[in-house]
Amino acid sequence: MKIGKLILSAAALIGLCAPLTFAQDVNQRKVNQQDRIANGVKSGQLTPGETAKLERQQKSINHEEHQMRKADNGHLTAADRRQLNRRQNRASKNIYAKKHNDRTGH
Repeated sequence: MKIGKLILSAAALIGLCAPLTFAQDVNQRKVNQQDRIANGVKSGQLTPGETAKLERQQKSINHEEHQMRKADNGHLTAADRRQLNRRQNRASKNIYAKKHNDRTGH
C-alpha cells in the first residue's frame, strides 16, 4: 500500500511541475533561437537580409504566444504549446538553412 501512495504522490508532483516545465521549455527555446541567430551574425554566416527575415519570424512567433496567453489568462494550453513548438521547429530549420547556404554577411 505504501508503494501505491508513493506512486500517486509522485504523479501528483509531476502534474504540478509540468506547466512550469512547459513554460520554461517555451522560453528557453526562444532564447536558444535568438542565440543561434546572433551567433550566425557574429560568424558572418547570416547576411543582413537573412537576419532580418529570421528576426521577423521570431517576432511573429512571440506575438502569437502573447495572443495565446492573453486568450487564456496568461497560460498556454497543450494545443498552444504544440503549435508554438511546430513554429519553432520550422524556424530552427530556417536558421540552419540560412546559416549553411554559403552566403556570408562579411
